[in-house]
Amino acid sequence: MKAIVQTGPRSVETQERQAPSPDADEVLVKVHTAGLCGSDAHAYKYDGGYEWIPIPRIMGHEYSGEVVEVGSDAEGFEVGDKVVEEPIHDCGHCFQCKNGQPNVCQNFSITGMHRDGAYTEYVAVAPEHVHAVPESVPLRHAAITEPTSIAARAVLTRSNTTPGDNVLVEGPGPIGVLVAAVADSLGANIVVSGLEQDTKYRLPLLEDMGIETVNVRSDAGIDDYVDSLTDGVGFDVVFDATGHHTGVGTATEYTRKGGQVVVVGIPNDTSEVNLTPVVRGEIEVNSSYGSTWTNFEQALRLMERGDIAVDKILDTSYGIDDPASAFEAFLSSETCKPVFQFDR
Repeated sequence: MKAIVQTGPRSVETQERQAPSPDADEVLVKVHTAGLCGSDAHAYKYDGGYEWIPIPRIMGHEYSGEVVEVGSDAEGFEVGDKVVEEPIHDCGHCFQCKNGQPNVCQNFSITGMHRDGAYTEYVAVAPEHVHAVPESVPLRHAAITEPTSIAARAVLTRSNTTPGDNVLVEGPGPIGVLVAAVADSLGANIVVSGLEQDTKYRLPLLEDMGIETVNVRSDAGIDDYVDSLTDGVGFDVVFDATGHHTGVGTATEYTRKGGQVVVVGIPNDTSEVNLTPVVRGEIEVNSSYGSTWTNFEQALRLMERGDIAVDKILDTSYGIDDPASAFEAFLSSETCKPVFQFDR
C-alpha cells in the first residue's frame, strides 16, 4: 500500500508499505481522505516540541474511511461502515481521565506521531476510538471531523458565545476557520483577522463562506471593526487561533470589559500579557485543548446539518505522490486545509 512517510526534518516521501492486519480487538479501515493540519506541519518541520517523533513515521491523524475487516473480538462496527478515528487516545486510568477530562490525559498518544498514522491506504484501530459517520455526510467531508471537533470544543464547551455576540477569531488557519464556522452556526457576528500572507487564499476563503475578515496589517487594521461592529465597546469573545506568542496579548486588547478570551492555538514562544486591564476589566482568559467524544459527535452533527461549508474549506488539489508540495503550500499560507485522497 502507498504511505506518506516523514523521513527527516522537512522531508516526506511516498513509499510502498505492507498493509496492516487487524488484531482480534481491532477493525481495519480503508482510508478515503486524510487532512493536513498545523500540528502535522510542525512535525514536518521537526519544530521544538516535536523532535521526539520517531523517524521514519507514517504521518496523519485526520481521516475518514470504511471498515473492510473486523477482528474476531471487535464489537460495534461492521464491514462497510463509514468511520472516523479519535486520534488522541487517552489512557483511561490517570486522574484526568477518571475526572472526566480525557482530552488532557497524562499518558495520551497520538495517531501519526506516537504510532503510524493515516496518510496511507489502510489503518488498524480499536473500535473504542472510532465514530460512525452519518449516512448523509460524505467521507471526504468526514475527514475533517477531528479539527471540527476541536473547534466545537472551543466554541460550544469552552466559550460563552451566544447568538448575536460580537466575536473575533485571530488567525485564519484550519482551526481558526472552523472556529469561525462553528461560532457562525450559533448566530454570532464573526470577524476573522489575518496577516498580509493570508490575503491571497485564507481570508478570501472566509469571505466566500460569508464571514467578514480583516487584514491587521492594513491601514485601518482591526481598530475600525472594534468601533463599527461593537460601538467601541470591544468583542464579547475573542478566540486566539494564531499559535503566535503575541496572540493572547492582542486578544485581551480587543475584548470588552467582562468579555472572554479563549486560547486555542498553542503559542510558539513565551507569551507576555499585561494583566492589569484583564483584572480591572474582569476579562476571563480560558483555554481549549483537543476534544472529547462529545465534541466529535457535535462535529459530525454540524456537518450533517450542513452548518460547515466543508467543500469550500477542503483543498483537493494536492496528490499523494508529491506530499511535500502540500506541506510547503500550507506553511506559506497558500492553502488552508489540503487533503490527500487515497480512495477516489
